[in-house]
This record gives sequence, C-alpha cells and structure tokens, in this order.
Amino acid sequence: MTETAERRIVIHADDLGLCHGANAAFQELAALGAATCGSVMVPAPWFLEIAEMQARDPTLDIGVHLTLNAEKRHYRWRPLTGASPAAGLTDEDGYFRRSVPELRRRAHPEAVEAELRAQIETALAAGIDVTHLDDHMGAVLCPEFLGIYVRLGREYCLPIVLVDSLDRFDPRHNLDETGDGGALAAAAEAARAYGSPIFEAVLETPWQRGESVAADYAALLRRAPAGLSFLALHFNQPGEIAWIEPETAQIRVDEYEFFRQPGTLEALRRQFCLCGMRELKENLNQG
Repeated sequence: MTETAERRIVIHADDLGLCHGANAAFQELAALGAATCGSVMVPAPWFLEIAEMQARDPTLDIGVHLTLNAEKRHYRWRPLTGASPAAGLTDEDGYFRRSVPELRRRAHPEAVEAELRAQIETALAAGIDVTHLDDHMGAVLCPEFLGIYVRLGREYCLPIVLVDSLDRFDPRHNLDETGDGGALAAAAEAARAYGSPIFEAVLETPWQRGESVAADYAALLRRAPAGLSFLALHFNQPGEIAWIEPETAQIRVDEYEFFRQPGTLEALRRQFCLCGMRELKENLNQG
C-alpha cells in the first residue's frame, strides 16, 4: 500500500459564517480543491451567505459547526433558542459564554441539546445539504455533552468529527483539565456502532507562528498518522477579520494564502488521499 493510500485527510474550513472573509476564502479554496469541506456556525452573523452559496453550488460540502461559545471580545452571537439565563448557555450580556470551562460549569444539558438541534434544523431549513457535524472550540467533547453529540449524529444519519482520546485532538487547549473518565472512548464506540468514522487525529491551525508559514504547515502535516485525519483550519481572506480577531487574524490570512498556492495542493496530493465529509456521509448511509 502506498503512503498516499495509507494517509487520508479531510481539509476542513472551520468557522464559516463568522464573517464574509471566512466564507469567501472557503468558496475560493473549495473551487480549487484545496478545501474539501467546511462547516457553518449557524448563530453567527454571516450564516445566510453560506446558505446562498449552497443554493448556487449544491456540490459544496458543508456541515454544521455546532456552536455553544462566542469567544470574541466585541463580536458575539446568541443562542437560536433564546435560552433564558436559567438555561446556563449565556453570560450576563445574553451572549454565548466565552470559554468552554464556563459553559461546562453552568449550562444545562437539556438546554444544550435543544440549542444544537435548533442549529441543525435551521441549517436544513435554509437549504444546506448538511454532510456532517463538528463543533466550535471542542465544547461538545465535554463529558456532559458527548452523549448529545453522538445522539444527534445518529438521529440525523450524519458522521461526527470525533477521536477516541483527547491526546489526538488539537483543540483540547480550549478545554479544562478535568479528565473525561472514559467518556470519550465510550462515545467513540457508540459513534462507530452507527457507522460514523473515528479520526486518528484532529489537527488544528498552528496559532503560533514559527520559522515560516511553510515550515509551520509542513510540521503540522508530518503529525498526520496513517489512517484518517481531520485538518481543522481557519481560512480567511484579509479584511474585517483584523478587527474581529486582531491577535490571530494574520494567522488565518496566512493560512488562506498558503493553501491557495498551487504548490500546496500538489504537495498535499502527493502525501495524502484527500477526502471530504460528503464521502463519509455516503459511506455511513450505505452501511
């Protein structure tokens, strides 16, 4: 078996709906083949632009980026369910909480499930051909919410982005230090049981710049093991992202610029078999 056949990778655009620059970057990179899929934050301000993109191009591979946090300083969003303060989803200003540990301490699982269902249903009602579920900031990997995540994947017949150990999950930096008590391994087993693939690794945008952009992504890709991996990337065209997220805006823009270079896609195709989430959804539903 060749190295390419052994190493399959999903090149995923997270945070669609965040702003126009994120949406436009995904549309461009998807057309080039440099982004195989993406997922949209339904409560975020630019969600409807993604719905319009899907209407114009049904081939776009788009999931729901299940969203329970609004971490930016000034650029925030609220639950679709209009959850009361008693539900624990919102802060004193009525927006989603900024951190996952705070969400975990205060949110009621029933309110979490109602909100996530509302996000999926809203995406479907807007005409998005939802191919998968993943999540913003790793929130649904908290033990209290994992069962909800797997249940939604099973009920909607969708693959979910999941690993069986937090050691394989780069966005774990958003989580607290509390161990999962085996909850993640059990959730992975339950997801396998209905046919969802379990990823060998979820690798994330390198948020700290090292020697160079090229060197940072070469190091990231070297970490992809044999089997199926997921690249959780955050492409963004330059523009309003500089005001939304000034500390890391250039990282997002550099990522977009790097992946739109023809040489990047050529190198990826030499190293990996590229796949999208629609393919995994079709495999699940044929099983």
